[in-house]
Amino acid sequence: MGTLFSPQASAQFPTAQLGDVVPRDVREIYEKGIQYLAKSQSESGNWSEGSYGGPGVTGMAVMTFLASGEDPNYGIYSSNIRRGLISIVNSQDPNSGILGGNSGPGGHASMYNHGFATLALAEAYGVVNERLLTTGGKKLDRSLGEALELAVRGAVTSQKKNSYGGWRYGADAKDADTSVSGAVMVGLLAARNAGVKVPDEAIDRGVAYFKSMTSSSGQVAYAGLGGFDNSTPRISIGCLVYAVSRRKDMPEFKATLTALTNQMDTSGGSYKSYGNYYQAQALFQGDVDAWEKWNKDLIRQLKASQNEDGSFSGNFGPTVETSLSLLAMALNFRFLPIYER
Repeated sequence: MGTLFSPQASAQFPTAQLGDVVPRDVREIYEKGIQYLAKSQSESGNWSEGSYGGPGVTGMAVMTFLASGEDPNYGIYSSNIRRGLISIVNSQDPNSGILGGNSGPGGHASMYNHGFATLALAEAYGVVNERLLTTGGKKLDRSLGEALELAVRGAVTSQKKNSYGGWRYGADAKDADTSVSGAVMVGLLAARNAGVKVPDEAIDRGVAYFKSMTSSSGQVAYAGLGGFDNSTPRISIGCLVYAVSRRKDMPEFKATLTALTNQMDTSGGSYKSYGNYYQAQALFQGDVDAWEKWNKDLIRQLKASQNEDGSFSGNFGPTVETSLSLLAMALNFRFLPIYER
């Protein structure tokens, strides 16, 4: 995507592109979910509840609309998408480039927010007509392209301060973990896919960090040395990072993919929506047949657990749980560039 916006690149509705390929249950669950998100958006354009808020959460919600092919320029949810993007861009520190300043989920600093918000900007870049990005008297502090380039610079600057080559909660952190690093890495890879320059060194160092945290069995540690276990979210994050960074020839990719295909449960764990979000993408990138089998189980589980108002319940609160749950299903639509194989 070489241009800042393309009026011709408006998304189609899912049925226009894929017809009956998208299962009816997926369309019904998804529509109820995005109706809930549309109603729960604040007047200022963000989504926030309790300790879970910030541009990363808003980015998840924005991606949920885009992922099903909602037109960000003239569609029925275009105002929700535009207001969300304005909120994300205007949260950016103009000096550091960090999206969300120094506050974030659970009182942590901002790199979780930064990673997911960067991903949302990258997925919106090139399909949103920025001449329409003004609503309620609010407009962008900078263009999407400028914000995305600044966000990349902020992430790279943060990584240069980190001896591990990864990221932790704060932009100045000296330690790293694979959960935060995964969020930032996927954001950087999406920005690169969108045509924004991302230094090869940054990607190489990030991949090297994940390699150092991956065992021969495919287990991925959280932080520090050792600590390998069968954490589905972390194994999925590692597998996805290897895949999207085009390192499928690495033994670590093959090991994480094997570990995932050996434990394809969609219903367990304290952070099941977070795990499902990453496992969907990792399986799709690595083994489409395995993803199709896993996806059928996911649809059944989400249909049974969706609340009457369209939301989902869990540890993170309804906005995050709903966004992650719907995004785990969004590969059925295959609209977001990050979902391309």
